[in-house]
Amino acid sequence: MNKTTFILPVVVIVIAGILSSVFVVDERERALVLQFGQIKAVKKDPGLNFKIPLIQEVVTYDDRILSLDTETIEVTPSDDRRLVVDAFARYRIADVVQFRQAVGVGGLRLAEDRLSSILNAQIREVLGADQVTSDTILSSDRRELMVRIRDQARAAAVSLGLDVVDVRLKQTNLPAQNLNATFARMRAEREREAADEIARGNEAAQRVRALADRTVVETLSEAEREAQVTRGEADAKRNGIFAEAYGADTEFFAFYRSLQAYESALTGGNSSMVMTPDSEFFEYLKTDTVAQ
Repeated sequence: MNKTTFILPVVVIVIAGILSSVFVVDERERALVLQFGQIKAVKKDPGLNFKIPLIQEVVTYDDRILSLDTETIEVTPSDDRRLVVDAFARYRIADVVQFRQAVGVGGLRLAEDRLSSILNAQIREVLGADQVTSDTILSSDRRELMVRIRDQARAAAVSLGLDVVDVRLKQTNLPAQNLNATFARMRAEREREAADEIARGNEAAQRVRALADRTVVETLSEAEREAQVTRGEADAKRNGIFAEAYGADTEFFAFYRSLQAYESALTGGNSSMVMTPDSEFFEYLKTDTVAQ
């Protein structure tokens, strides 16, 4: 009975020791075996592994590609138009030994804080460089800028044992206090363009109206000239006929002209004409003269 009581605790301790000495490395992780805070082994391959119980401990780190969103910051390109920028990065722990030495027990949280500072510094440096304008940042050319940010951030993150796989700019907007001024400037530019177009349209309309007015005047002048020529020719022809008729029979022509005068004078109206019966005007109306 006493022997069993002694053996059972020993067995339990042995089993607990064996279990505490065994650990499993997941295929998505890498493990460090630490002894009194010092790195004794690096376990990269997945599977079952062993450590010294109570003396050694195991720390695991994610071996997958991780994501980090940076805080929103303001940058000032070379054209002095401030922009609000934030980005996200894809990174992985490339060297777990160096990573542990760099961040210690702070782990991934401390590493991401340092990486975020590196990314923000590189974003400011690249986007604030000479020849980089806000138009460049807002255009498709910013792909080249993101590559430069990634490469510079990768070089700076090596000391942390990290590999920066990719960096992308999520938003590049104007600060809220600058939006109204920008919209006002855009509105003024559009209004100026509209005013220029209206002025050009009015100028073109004036030219068209002036050309039309000149065409009307020229057409009327030409028509009037042709009408005057036609009337002159008609008057000349009429006078020629009258002259020819007068030469053929002067007495008849005189009689005809008198009839025309009678027609004009005797037309009903408000006017009155008083003359003596023996006036020459009535020469052809006298019966005795006609009878002779």
